[in-house]
Amino acid sequence: MSTRRLRSEDYNDYSSTEATPDGSPPEAINSFASPSSYQRFGESNGTTWFQTLIHLVKGNIGTGLLGLPLAVKNAGIVLGPLSLLVMGIAAVHCMGILVKCAHHFCNKYQRPFVDYGDAVMYGLEATPSAWLRTHAIWGRYIVGFFLILTQLGFCCVYFVFLADNLKQVISAANGTTNDCHSNKTTVLTPTMDSRLFILSLLPFLVLLVYIQNLKFLSIFSMVANLAMLSSLLMINWYIITGIPDPSNLPLVAGWKTYPLFFGTAIFAFEGIGVVLPLENKMKNPRHFSVILYVGMAIVTFLYISLGTLGYLRFGASIQASITLNLPDCWLYQSVKLLYSIGIFFTYALQFYVPAEIIVPGAVSQVPERWALWVNLLLRTCLVCVTCLLAILIPRLDIVISLVGSVSSSALALIIPPLLEITTYYSEGIHPVTIAKDVLISVLGFAGFVVGTYESLWALATPPISNTTHALVQ
Repeated sequence: MSTRRLRSEDYNDYSSTEATPDGSPPEAINSFASPSSYQRFGESNGTTWFQTLIHLVKGNIGTGLLGLPLAVKNAGIVLGPLSLLVMGIAAVHCMGILVKCAHHFCNKYQRPFVDYGDAVMYGLEATPSAWLRTHAIWGRYIVGFFLILTQLGFCCVYFVFLADNLKQVISAANGTTNDCHSNKTTVLTPTMDSRLFILSLLPFLVLLVYIQNLKFLSIFSMVANLAMLSSLLMINWYIITGIPDPSNLPLVAGWKTYPLFFGTAIFAFEGIGVVLPLENKMKNPRHFSVILYVGMAIVTFLYISLGTLGYLRFGASIQASITLNLPDCWLYQSVKLLYSIGIFFTYALQFYVPAEIIVPGAVSQVPERWALWVNLLLRTCLVCVTCLLAILIPRLDIVISLVGSVSSSALALIIPPLLEITTYYSEGIHPVTIAKDVLISVLGFAGFVVGTYESLWALATPPISNTTHALVQ
């Protein structure tokens, strides 16, 4: 049995796909593919189903989760959780659409793997419109642009989150006690500006992104998951043991704040950028569909529960990250540090996608002896860009909403339904499916326009108080 590398020269793969035996008997990729013409093989040394589940959960749980109580405040105690459930179902459905369409084109073109950009390009090539077929390559470019924008936006948010929490822990250190039930407001010790905290994180994150092996990164994902799980358990314990009377909370918030809810919520649900790369790295990718729905069911439950309970606990005083509402005792200061450790390691996973879009093309243009140095230089420059943007816009809640509205809504809600229409239109697609896809895309586009406008307006308006840095006891 020979082993050959399956790669096309015009295919911008995220990584190589190995170990495809010649002469293997054909069988189905999964339920989406034809059972007679194509076999979906994974890497012989790829990730297991458990490692993939870890990456999937880790890729969706980050700072967006901690911002959901504020998102629920912007929607209302009833409308917020219901909207989170609907948005979660829509986002997961769109992830499934993307996987289905990618498998369809793998089967159609006998490709080992099709990424998000290629799927959109092939979808445009399948349309009856001659103009769209001629300009199909722009589908790949648009997806690549939004992927880079989204994932690097995540990385900017991580810089701000880490700096905010580290600054709060350090500035409150002198007043930190073992009493977690005191309502006394801590007098903060003057410390350096949050932008200096952002800058101090730069060399450590640069070193972290030099790790390029996704399987090796699963070790860091496991550490991050354990750290974040421990902190989430303690956050939830603190929340449920002190929920006040919720009768004064609005059932439905004002219409002007709902677009900010949309941006924050879709930011939290935006894990679509890592879906196909994770499947491509699996040892047995045929199990991915089950992993996708199980993993996202866990994620959706965590989102709704923490978002709702967090707003019930802190009410109008909820901040951009719920960790900033925790009391100044050593137990809950450790919670902030634990979650920060998890976010620190998550940076590498979110950085993986834009790096694998940008770096290979640049490295291919230089002599082989310079390839490693160009690779490391580009990674360093990309981290520096996210650091600079975080310094320029250090308002965590607005950055989250803006990134979610601009790029996450396009990737998670607008493009996948349109891709399903273009992929299957010439082969026959039910009118109900078309109506469903159009509805999801229109709602996503409405959120994109209104959410972006409200985020930019909030960013241009000076805040009454620095909510991302203040302590509320």
